Amino acid sequence: QVQLVESGGGLVQPAGSLRLSCAASGSSFIVYVMGWYRQAPGKQRELVASITNSGMTNYADSVKGRFTISRDNAKNTAYLQMNNLKPEDTAVYYCHATNVLTRRDTWGLGTQVTVSS
Repeated sequence: QVQLVESGGGLVQPAGSLRLSCAASGSSFIVYVMGWYRQAPGKQRELVASITNSGMTNYADSVKGRFTISRDNAKNTAYLQMNNLKPEDTAVYYCHATNVLTRRDTWGLGTQVTVSS
């Protein structure tokens, strides 16, 4: 079973940038669809972006043109580059992996992103 560890969160001013990383270990990275979700206080967890093992991507409408998801299969790591951040992007961001063979889901513990002046 894969283990996921997020990093790169923090406090940033509006219009700033952050890059989140998700390091995977314990299983073959190539069989996982990787995704980033976020959950703001009082709101449901929502999908931000996902990427298949072949590099196909999907984004929430609210982040299109500002966020970019990528993966480095050699480093077993997924990334979320976040540009032009807005206060409404403030949330805990979670890394997520779905095994395409078993359909089993795995979550990271999350990393806080706060956008504030």
